[in-house]
Amino acid sequence: MSKLAHEDKFLDLSDYGRPFAKLFANRLKNTKITPIHITLLFGFTGVIAIYCILKNHYILAAFFIILKSIIDAADGELSRVKNTPSYTGRYLDSVFDIILNFLFIMSICHASKTTFWMSLLAFFCIQLQGTLYNYYYVILRNKSVGGDTTSKIFENKSPRALPGETQKSVDILFKIYTLVYGVFDKIIYALDSDAYKAKRFPNWFMTSVSLYGLGFQLLIIAALLSLNLIDYIVTFFIIYTLIIFVLIGIRKTIFKA
Repeated sequence: MSKLAHEDKFLDLSDYGRPFAKLFANRLKNTKITPIHITLLFGFTGVIAIYCILKNHYILAAFFIILKSIIDAADGELSRVKNTPSYTGRYLDSVFDIILNFLFIMSICHASKTTFWMSLLAFFCIQLQGTLYNYYYVILRNKSVGGDTTSKIFENKSPRALPGETQKSVDILFKIYTLVYGVFDKIIYALDSDAYKAKRFPNWFMTSVSLYGLGFQLLIIAALLSLNLIDYIVTFFIIYTLIIFVLIGIRKTIFKA
């Protein structure tokens, strides 16, 4: 099952790892490896990247950050080719992402001249950026005919477990998910509460929003590390947040509810 109907597909700048992820998933289709195993693998890859940053091996760190981004896409692809959708996997993936994002920024803080509080602000900004992308993307997915609806526009209550997973694991991960993402969801919703009423988002608009996708954020971090510009990463992402207001302004002005 595709995430989007054909007419709603757009150039997702954050999804550059998808072709490799599909190839990887298809190779694992008839194995006992599950999407959860792949989620754990991308978590481990992220930890290696963090270690490389702390040891000042920035080129290696960039490589493992990009590899993490590719593997991150593979768990969802494997779930689709095996036809085993899972809320457990969906929430675990998101929880791993926010933990790794925090550790990426804190390791960059440790290895650079950046202060802790500036780094904490950058982490907040990165999550806010990603939340805007996810908000608009999930709205599009839920409106798209035949699109993937595992993710919900409003995560108000724990969903009913799907075949192959337990309700207890879904409930626990849902609570963790809402705890770590809730404040960002509320802020973005407060900034653009009527977005879900819009009929559709044009492809060019979603491509612009994908500048805030996690994959593109990681690509920027990897590029700055490779160029030995680690001291500028935190400042960049704080300033980069200003585009949020431009995108929301476009949505409210041109694509009214």
